[in-house]
This record gives sequence, structure tokens and C-alpha cells, in this order.
Amino acid sequence: MHIDLIRTSSKSLPHQISETLSQRISSGLLQQGVRLPSVRSLATALRVSQVTVSKAYDVLEKRGLIYCRQGKGCFVADPEHTRRQEDGRWQDVYDDYLPRAQLWRNFDYSEVKYPFHIAAIHSELLPLKNIGDSFASLVTQQPELMATYGNFQGDLELRGIMRDHLKTRGIALASSDVMITSGTQQGIDLVARTFVGPGDTVYLEAPSYTGAIDVFAGRGAEMIFVPTDSEGMRVDILTRMCDQRPPKLIYTIPTFQNPSGVTMSIAKRQRLLELARSYRCLIVEDDPFSDLYFHAPPPPTIKSMDSEGHVVYMKSFSKVIAPGCRIACVAAGGNILSRLIAAKSASDLGSPLLTQRAVLPFIAGKYETYAAQLRVTLRGRMEKAAKLLKLYAPPGVKYILPEGGLNLWLELPASPDIGKLHELAEQESISFLPGDVCYSAETPSRHIRLCYSQMNETDMEEGLRLFLRLLGRFLQMGS
Repeated sequence: MHIDLIRTSSKSLPHQISETLSQRISSGLLQQGVRLPSVRSLATALRVSQVTVSKAYDVLEKRGLIYCRQGKGCFVADPEHTRRQEDGRWQDVYDDYLPRAQLWRNFDYSEVKYPFHIAAIHSELLPLKNIGDSFASLVTQQPELMATYGNFQGDLELRGIMRDHLKTRGIALASSDVMITSGTQQGIDLVARTFVGPGDTVYLEAPSYTGAIDVFAGRGAEMIFVPTDSEGMRVDILTRMCDQRPPKLIYTIPTFQNPSGVTMSIAKRQRLLELARSYRCLIVEDDPFSDLYFHAPPPPTIKSMDSEGHVVYMKSFSKVIAPGCRIACVAAGGNILSRLIAAKSASDLGSPLLTQRAVLPFIAGKYETYAAQLRVTLRGRMEKAAKLLKLYAPPGVKYILPEGGLNLWLELPASPDIGKLHELAEQESISFLPGDVCYSAETPSRHIRLCYSQMNETDMEEGLRLFLRLLGRFLQMGS
């Protein structure tokens, strides 16, 4: 079993081992009943003492994640302590390099009636017919597009449309400064694979986007989470942290942050950019939701204030118009973008040309009008969810209503067993996103994320009412 240990880290080696194994267990990479490597073999593989591994296993056993039997070994725990069949057991000890993989679990609730776990927009609100008609026309009239590799950087005309779109938001670019990616998830992965290696320091908001945490963990980065307040990341705390560990990269979702929904003030955006300049590091500005504001437009992007190329800006279009199309743009300057394009060429040989051409007419001609109407609709959904929270949220449950985006971020009282709550919710055909997956540390979170836009309006109201009543019964049981 391979585990990247950062021997210069402030975290002890036993802590790093137990943290990585706990993340593998919670994300399902190590399943119930699997036998862990022996203390001796893991110590040899990791080049640490057996005492170090024993301490890590002791932590996991105390947390109930594994159980150990004298002479038999240590196993990933389950309620019945069952064992797997011997067939295929070789796969359990076949080394991989995945420290955690929470994101794939977030989509694993397709059968529930009330899916609050995915930050997405219900299909009835999306312009699927427009884009579908565009696909049909292209396939009929230009079938050769299906036989054509796209440019590694993306279709030139679509890049021009996206450049013009960003210009209206204060980001002045040339088409050559824009790259098309298969969603912002690919963009994050390309930045990480290009610029982040084992032991590099990456700062993120606490909490942060699960998919980004997975990516940076996979690169062996030393992830440090920065507390947030109602105006976003605590840049004052980040500044002190950087004095101790200079950043290689800072990842942020400054507008309607996922999962918390908070928006970074313009003063903090300016200070964050100054920090990047002083440490000569990159900021990855992930911007999936800035077009989905409910009242006033959000503050200017950090990229719009960047004159020296410190910001890699990412904007998803598929999130808002058609998630299955996987279309986003990455904006960066100079040699930074050149290296990202090189990484993309090795990743996928270019995003599908047919898909790029299919979404192009809508983004060029109808997007702004559509986004304005969508803002009105989503604001109505959020306000209905807010009324239900006011009526049915149990005492002690805290939340701040977002000014845009798709999510509600609830803080539960005390230290509830959110895993048990998750099980009870699934029995009622309800899903939600546990806050634990939005952090990297082992400290359990008291938060959950609920998306109010994934269902039709009737199901959203009915499901949220059922969930809040269930939450009230659950919290009473624990009091």
C-alpha cells in the first residue's frame, strides 16, 4: 500500500498514516472486511518504524474504523465484522495511489426520491431543447465533426465567445488566453498535475469543494484549511499561516462558495491577490455560480484585478446550461496557460469538438437572457426553502441564507452522528452531503449541505419538510 508521507510536515507520521487510511475507508476505497497490511509490512513499505504504524492503527481502532485480532491482523470494520470471499482477494492488496476519493460517492444516490446531495439544477429549468436541437442539426448537417479531433486549447470560435463573455465581467483577455476544458473539475486537475507535487503547500477555504480536495490529495499536497467568516476566507489568518509555510497555490471559490454559500468581500479579494504577488504563487479562482446572484451582482472577480498573471480563473458553463456537456473555460496568461494546454493534450487530446459547437450558439446568443430568468427562479426556490427552514428547523440548527448559488449550509448543534442521520435519511429516500467530505482533517464536521435546485419545486418543498422533521426527531434522540 502506497502512502505519500511528508516528513517535513507539521503533522506527525502516525497522524498522516491514520488520516490517509481513514479517508480511504470513508470514501469506500477500502471496503468493509478488507484486511490491512501487517504492521511490519506497512512499516517496511513506508520506511517508518513499526511503532509509527502501530500508533496509526491504534487511532483508527479507537475511532471504530478498523478492528484488530491477535494473530489474524487488522480489518476494516463493519457492524457484523464480516469477511469477504477469498475470490479476488489479490485486488485488496494491489497498490494504488489514491489517498481519498470522496467525489464519486457524492453521486451514488440515484434511486432516492429527494436528492439534496448534488449541487445541480433540475432539468426542467435547463435549456436542454435548445442545445439538443443544436446537436441534432450538427450531426445531420456536419457529421464530419464526429470524425475530427478538436484543438487541444479548444474551438477558436467558442474561445472567442467565452473571451467576450468574460470581458463583460471585467476580465480583459485575448482568445489565446482561454482554454476549453471538460468542466472545471478537469481544469483543477490540470493545474494540480502541472504545478503541485508531493509536499507542496496548498491553501483552501474551510470548508471547500470535495472534488478539489480529492485532486490535491492525489498529488500528495500538504493541504492547509483556512477558516472563513461571513465575508469569505480569513485572509488575515492565511497571511500568518504563509509566514510559516509559503504557499505553492491558493484555491478559492470566492463567490457563493461551495459548500458554505458565503461571498468573499472585495477587500479580501484584493488582499489575497497581494499575498499571491508577494509569495509569487498561483491563485485558482473557481467560479461556478457568479451568474446566479439573487439581488446585486457579486464583487469583481480576483482575475479582473490581476495584472501579473497570478490568477488561473475557471468558469463552468455546463453547470448552468447542461451538466452532461461538460464545458468550462480556463483563463490564464503566458507560460502558465501554455503548460496547462500541454497537460491537457496528454490528458484527453482535446475536448469533443461536437459538444463545443453544440453549446456555442446558446452561449453566444441566449445565455444572458436565460441567466437572468434563472436567477429569478432560483431566488424563488431559495426563498421557499428559507420559509421551510424557519418553520421546521429544529432549535440549535444554524444557517445563513445565501445571496446566490444553489446550496444551503446547515450547522447542527453539539456533535451529532451525521453518519447515522445519513442512514435514517436514506430510509426516507432523502440524501444530503455530509460536511466531513468538505474537509481533509479527521475532525468530524457538524455541517450538512442541501441543494434546493436539484428537484422540481413540489418535491423540493416536500422533501425538505420531511428531512427537517426527521432531523428534529434525530436531534431529540441524541439529547
